[in-house]
Amino acid sequence: MSLLLVEKRAHVALLTLNRPESMNALGAIGDGEAIRIVCDEINRDRDIRCAILTGAGRSFSAGGDVKSMLEKKGAFAGHGVDIRESYRREFHALSSAIYGLEMPLIAAVNGAAVGLGCDLACLADIRIASDDARFGVTFLKVGLIPGDGGSWLLQRVVGYSRAAEMLYTGKLIDAGNAAEWGLVSQVVPAAELSDVAFQLAQQIAVQPPHALRLAKSLMRHGRAASYEAVMEMSATAQALCHLTGDHVEGVSALIEKRTPTFRGQ
Repeated sequence: MSLLLVEKRAHVALLTLNRPESMNALGAIGDGEAIRIVCDEINRDRDIRCAILTGAGRSFSAGGDVKSMLEKKGAFAGHGVDIRESYRREFHALSSAIYGLEMPLIAAVNGAAVGLGCDLACLADIRIASDDARFGVTFLKVGLIPGDGGSWLLQRVVGYSRAAEMLYTGKLIDAGNAAEWGLVSQVVPAAELSDVAFQLAQQIAVQPPHALRLAKSLMRHGRAASYEAVMEMSATAQALCHLTGDHVEGVSALIEKRTPTFRGQ
């Protein structure tokens, strides 16, 4: 059974974590490679302009597989050196693959997003949550620390103080608090989550695909690069955009007062 199901609807790719029986827990050998392969394929597909990440069943993701942790199986088997390599090969690989998606990514968070599951949501550009969603950074409750990049991700989403509060207490926050803290941009009834996510994705997917991917790259670099570096990257990206057919289409449509049709040219 595939860990990550892919469904393509026009210019939108729906990615679904597919272990509903374990609340989409992760930690099996091969998880990192499985997600890397899917993400590489999506990046190569120039027809995809937006992606949605969600979970099958009643949860987004419960994070690492605690049963495997207790039994020292899968990525949690062996000595310290072995486990460190497993984290690099599995958890770091899957996080890096999702973070490396070139098109905008929406996390449609259904139910629990805990531990690694919360960190997966933070990898997305935009997060929306069902009204029964809950978020937690619960590593300390099982004697661990964020081993998948969460300590870098979360504070960039909600700020240092709130990230520290979530990590040090391990408490769960509901969807309303998540919206108040900026962890999600909107909360919707659970039955409407999928439709709302697709509506948002479609609003994104009508944009010119080359410029859209460049815009995401600039947003990501803007979180860490210097002002001067981002200005230089912006000039280069803008020069490329000026030479595209989609730029001509956008300007022509504006002058002619019609809706543009962007073809990735």
